[in-house]
Amino acid sequence: MPTSELKNDRYLRALLQQPVDTTPVWIMRQAGRYLPEYRALRKQAGSFMNLCTNPELACEVTLQPLERFDLDAAILFSDILTIPDAMGLGLYFAEGEGPKFEKTIRTAADVEALPVPDPELELSYVTDAVRTIRKALDGRVPLIGFSGSPWTLATYMVEGGSSKDFSKVKGMLYSDPKTLHAMLDKIADSVILYLNAQIAAGAQSVMVFDTWGGVLSPHVYREFSLNYMAKIVDGLQREADGRTVPVTLFTKNGGRWAQHIAATGCDAMGVDWTIDLKEVVTEVGDKVALQGNMDPSVLYADAQTIQTEVKRVLSDFGDKQTGHVFNLGHGIHQHVNPDHLKVLVDSVHEFGRKA
Repeated sequence: MPTSELKNDRYLRALLQQPVDTTPVWIMRQAGRYLPEYRALRKQAGSFMNLCTNPELACEVTLQPLERFDLDAAILFSDILTIPDAMGLGLYFAEGEGPKFEKTIRTAADVEALPVPDPELELSYVTDAVRTIRKALDGRVPLIGFSGSPWTLATYMVEGGSSKDFSKVKGMLYSDPKTLHAMLDKIADSVILYLNAQIAAGAQSVMVFDTWGGVLSPHVYREFSLNYMAKIVDGLQREADGRTVPVTLFTKNGGRWAQHIAATGCDAMGVDWTIDLKEVVTEVGDKVALQGNMDPSVLYADAQTIQTEVKRVLSDFGDKQTGHVFNLGHGIHQHVNPDHLKVLVDSVHEFGRKA
């Protein structure tokens, strides 16, 4: 479906720095635990992975926030760790502990043995979900596909789960960089196939989440994270069905590297709340569109405070007529009152209206 057939295409237009009537908004983790209907469906499904691997349930979860809020995009309901799971590492979720893997990658032999998954085989539940969601959306808003970045996926694959100090993967980085590069290269190849499969299935925009790039020093970030995201950008199918497919890169705590991220050839970059949006606008100019960057914790405040912060973020972007997608600086917290998100979304559209 070309973008011209979309009932609301302002999100795609903003990413491509084309004119918009008002600033578009969507929210990271907009389909998730803060919604009672999500919690009910997850309980019915029995587990998070059952939700992710059932295309009909993934579709239902994806659409839930659109029934409550006037959002300008839907994002595929899935997990960033689907690729390592498809590589045979055995993803599971321990209660209260987050994601874990049954197997870890520690040696060159481990890396050599890693397969590159076929998205239409080992990850067909994701591409089936994309097709199901696109059909259900019926042109209502665009659908965002996504993946974790190679560095972020590697941290989980080496550590075996979440980490506070990243000692094992950073240890590999400094003691055996050749092995880590081989691993990152294989993951990047897998991400390219994965995102291109999502695009072929109907994703109208794609995003790469580099959740843990910000734990690296600047030169290490460029070598071990950004270089592989640039490879992904170069490998993506940027047009499909007569439409441009924009790509957004987001490194949490990565705002200080804005110029380097903008130089990858991506269409947009996400920024979190730890950097002044005005500074990023000054640094990158019109090279890329920007997404962000309100602190998610603002949503614990009252309506007036939320509106004030929305105005501040819009003001920080400046008087440019397009090129900004409003978002939180990271995912919405699970204990936020959904009514507060409605205040945010409606305020963005009201205060972001263009002359």
